[in-house]
Amino acid sequence: MVLSSRIFCAHFIIINSLLLLSCHMVFGTPTDIFCLKSIKDSLQDPYGYLKSSWDFNNNTEGFICKFTGVECWHPDENKVLNLKLSNMGLKGQFPRAIRNCSSLTGLDLSINKLSGTIPSDINVLLEYVTNLDLSSNDFSGTIPVNLANCSYLNILKLDQNRLSGTIPGQFSTLTRLKTFSVSSNLLTGPIPNLKQQVSADSYSNNPGLCGPPLPVCQAPSSKSNSAVIAGAAVGGVTVGALVIGIGLFFFVRRVSVIKKEEDPEGNKWARSLKGTKGIKVSMFEKSVSKMKLSDLMKATNNFSNVNIIGSGRTGTMYKAVLDDGTSLMVKRLQESQHSEKEFLSEMSTLGAVRHRNLVPLLGFCLAKKERLLVYSFMSKGTLHDQLHPAEGQSTLEWPIRLKIAIGAAKGLAWLHHSCNPRILHRNISSKSILLDSDFEPKISSFGLARLMNPIDTHLSTFVNGEFGDLGYVAPEYTRTLVATTKGDVYSFGVVLLELVTGERPTHMAKAPETFKGSLVEWITELSSSSELQTAIDESLVGNGCDHELFQFLKVACNCVSLNPKERPTLFEVYQFLRAIGSRYNFTTEDEILVPTDIGDAGNLDELIVAREENN
Repeated sequence: MVLSSRIFCAHFIIINSLLLLSCHMVFGTPTDIFCLKSIKDSLQDPYGYLKSSWDFNNNTEGFICKFTGVECWHPDENKVLNLKLSNMGLKGQFPRAIRNCSSLTGLDLSINKLSGTIPSDINVLLEYVTNLDLSSNDFSGTIPVNLANCSYLNILKLDQNRLSGTIPGQFSTLTRLKTFSVSSNLLTGPIPNLKQQVSADSYSNNPGLCGPPLPVCQAPSSKSNSAVIAGAAVGGVTVGALVIGIGLFFFVRRVSVIKKEEDPEGNKWARSLKGTKGIKVSMFEKSVSKMKLSDLMKATNNFSNVNIIGSGRTGTMYKAVLDDGTSLMVKRLQESQHSEKEFLSEMSTLGAVRHRNLVPLLGFCLAKKERLLVYSFMSKGTLHDQLHPAEGQSTLEWPIRLKIAIGAAKGLAWLHHSCNPRILHRNISSKSILLDSDFEPKISSFGLARLMNPIDTHLSTFVNGEFGDLGYVAPEYTRTLVATTKGDVYSFGVVLLELVTGERPTHMAKAPETFKGSLVEWITELSSSSELQTAIDESLVGNGCDHELFQFLKVACNCVSLNPKERPTLFEVYQFLRAIGSRYNFTTEDEILVPTDIGDAGNLDELIVAREENN
């Protein structure tokens, strides 16, 4: 017994020591600096991207976060989140020093001239990787089996290299893998059975691959073997190359024909619902005519890609036009592990949620594994599309932008303060604010975060390394992974900054080329240098509303304060914005219960003083 106890204690001490060492490695920022130094030294940089930006003669906290291609967990902490070195003309082999970036979740080395093999111990080098893109390089050799041990992988792109051999069958254990591509390589053998459906395009230009979604694998006959031997003996390498070329031509052509015949609209999933078209759509509003799944499929052209009007972490939105001309929106939810009972429970709650500034949920439909939600159609699309059109500049004038901000704040404040139970949005962005024909804002996707798996909500921002979405996420969430009302306030503050500056949450047009941070970080830098007014959208300035613009910017800055306790509540944000827009008569007195005694909308400065006194 004594010996057993001693062994147990020894094991306990060893395990705890290893845990402490592990924590030190994950959170020890000096290793990240060493990591980037070593990568810079190991790669040839003919165009000087790293040489000009990666300057290590700096001791300030967070200095590496401003390097080209480097994204940190927090701008004031030397801890690398993502490394994006795409299309820089880099040469050399896979940088093994990447192991020292111990908190890394995303690595993009695509479109370079890297060669050699992918390390066999890549799972050790990239222990927490979720997004790995090595496409469009010159990597050769086999695909490492140990990639299957990178269990957090969401995205894996290995296309356009010279990889040979088979795709490891162990990849079937990658349960989180959503995007996978190995096209244009020299791979052979059967395709493994992945958890997520992958299109034939992801395997194209690999003449030796077979199995779904490609043609089935067939054992070579003795006749074909004799032909190959005879051809090799008579024609040698030249004939062999010719045979492969001809085979490749017909293979690619066959895949193209199959895709065109089987999935011309990119909606193969919808046609898998055959036999369920008679399922009824559960409607929450009696004013809406009764519908079946067949009506939704007809109205969306069988959920054709042409009908897609938006997509995000919660799902894809389709425009639907009924026979009577009525336009609706149908959202196909991302696959969830929640049970049907849990889904129906959430629907009963969300179906009862009604507010002027929320997109009405009209109904839902369950068909096999598919979960479809039916909404009223918003003719002006998303705020994001209005602020950041594909071509030209936004034509939204200041009164319209202010109206949108007030209405959106009103809807969000109702979710936080008057809805029972209280609803956290968790995915607020300019894409989640829709606009009707009168530019009245409607909040979409509210309450859907609870229906998603954790990896499909805010957590996916970090798991997938999508920095565009990261621009909306409160900094404390990266540490706690806990959604709060103040996190929603921060996200809405970023939307307010978009409205007043006209800039995107990342990649700001006005910011210097060397600046790689977010919109919030850029605004923070300007506020410290007394140049904050230069951030305001120039098209709004000089139209008699400059004072309103600066007040609005002040409210936005309060919302994105690094300290959550310093941020106002969404009800207070609504009150502040009402005060700014009091001369426009945008709002009506309804639907929001006053949670604090800070008075009616009046002078903004008085409201801020009242808030500080209450705090």
